[in-house]
Amino acid sequence: MTAKTVDEYIAGFPEDVQTILEKVRATIRKALPKCEETIRYGIPAFNAGGKTILYFAGYKSHVGVYPVTPDVKAHFKKELAGIKGGKGTIRFPLDRAIPYALIARIAKYKLSNNESPQRRRGRSESPSSL
Repeated sequence: MTAKTVDEYIAGFPEDVQTILEKVRATIRKALPKCEETIRYGIPAFNAGGKTILYFAGYKSHVGVYPVTPDVKAHFKKELAGIKGGKGTIRFPLDRAIPYALIARIAKYKLSNNESPQRRRGRSESPSSL
């Protein structure tokens, strides 16, 4: 069963992971106060102006944040050093401290890039397209 709300999504995880996911959610909400929270592609997403700014998802051993585009990786290169990820993702291991302040900075950076004239002409990205 796919969650219909972010609350349902988070409730599907063990209690210790729920705590982390709630804090990630609160961090992004605070960083993106005007964004709409929803479920897209089965995971929590934050949208602005019809475009998804940021997704997050829980897994067995990490929390993923998407999409982390090359410009985001370049901008936060020093802070992301040593953090694993894929082409369009960052994976924060659950057995280490989650860098909530970094997640907030990434969210704000992505929103500011989304509002730039170049981004308005760009394509929408989903976790699966990265």
